[in-house]
Amino acid sequence: MDEEEQNEADLKRRIWIESKKIWKVAFPATISKFFAFGTLVVTQSFIGHISGIDLAGYALVQSLIVRFINGILLGMSSATNTLCGQAFGAGQNHMMGIYLQRSWIIELITLTILLPIFIFGTRIYKLVGQEESVANSGGYISLWFIPFVYSYVFSLTIQVFLQAQLKNMIIAWLSAFHFAIHIPVSLLFVYTLNTGVAGAMIALSLSSWFLVISEFVYVFGGWCPHSWKGFKVSAFKDLMPAAKLSISSGVMLCLELWYYAILVLLAGYMEDAKTKISAISICLNINAWEFMISIGFLVAACVRVANELGSGNVKAIKFSIKVLLGTSMAIGVFFFVLCLAFGEKLAYAFTDDDRVADTVSDLSLLLAFTIFLNGIYSVLSGVAIGAGIQGVVSIINLVCFYVIGIPLGGLLGYLTTLKVKGIWVGMIFGVLTQIITVGYITWRTDWDGQVKKASERLERFYLHSEENPEQISNES
Repeated sequence: MDEEEQNEADLKRRIWIESKKIWKVAFPATISKFFAFGTLVVTQSFIGHISGIDLAGYALVQSLIVRFINGILLGMSSATNTLCGQAFGAGQNHMMGIYLQRSWIIELITLTILLPIFIFGTRIYKLVGQEESVANSGGYISLWFIPFVYSYVFSLTIQVFLQAQLKNMIIAWLSAFHFAIHIPVSLLFVYTLNTGVAGAMIALSLSSWFLVISEFVYVFGGWCPHSWKGFKVSAFKDLMPAAKLSISSGVMLCLELWYYAILVLLAGYMEDAKTKISAISICLNINAWEFMISIGFLVAACVRVANELGSGNVKAIKFSIKVLLGTSMAIGVFFFVLCLAFGEKLAYAFTDDDRVADTVSDLSLLLAFTIFLNGIYSVLSGVAIGAGIQGVVSIINLVCFYVIGIPLGGLLGYLTTLKVKGIWVGMIFGVLTQIITVGYITWRTDWDGQVKKASERLERFYLHSEENPEQISNES
């Protein structure tokens, strides 16, 4: 074998090894996000067959408020991923439980501050100009979402805590049980007990808290002996620096996740708002199903970059980013084709209204492009989270999405005959500018400098282990 063939074989072997590391994180993360989102979609399906108005109300709450809160909490949880991932790579396992407890404190306070958004939902929807019937339904449903979103604080943070230390399959199994329980519980409350919309929302909260309790049992029950040392008073130390990182992470992901939800809001000002809101919500849900895979790669990028930064391996970081982007783009092409082929048929899983299904079919090309771009910017976002540069990407997201994308979409939607399509085209352009900008920053990043910054960050937060103050054992 000549030198060229040897190098090619060596490259294939390295890609295979890195791919196994990526999928070890991405696959369980995808499964868990898939089932977590599946519970929301199942609930939407039940409500959609109860009432068209309630379907629009649920779509409004889920697409605007819940997506906003989910973005904040998911982003803040990603800060835990940054700290735990780098701590695991550096062998500071005992600090991971402290980071987890700090995230609970910070996120519970944050969510409680944001609670009036749910309590005054009806007034908010009317204030932004939504139809009265849809606003009233959305306000009622938003109250039922309160116990559900509180479960997010614990489920999201525990999941990133486990992912950072490569305990991935337990997350997938618990999420599968969560989804499996949700369906019969929904059938019980909606059809057997005939409790309608309220029953569907009760079932959503019950199944979500089942997941949280299961995660508590795993963490507290001794399956994380090196990273969970019990509740510590030290969790209340350094809250402000941790909160700063959490908030920047929350803003970054919230700006991404809430971006397409603006479509629902702007569609509410157009003629036949109920049909357009329902159709766009269905498109966003189809997009979100595939986005679960993209989130899996976001998590994988975050874990791989954070772990390698913690261990100081710059070459591994660069190679991992290349493999992540290549794999994610290939998956995006597959779903692009699939979406074009089956877009209209998928709509009937959510509605019986032919007008809504036809509107979904008309939007399928734009949906396909959105799905393709998901994988690219998710990987780049994961790299940013793993490196701890969320603040920079937050500013980029704000400019590209809300200064460029939405205004351009508004111009195309309201000043041309494109209507909803025009809004979506403008927003896709915003995503493209974000990908180009963040991609350039990733390419130009001084990773040796990032290794130094990660070391300084871990040193600033570091507390000696009570069991062994001199040495830190790494968990295999």
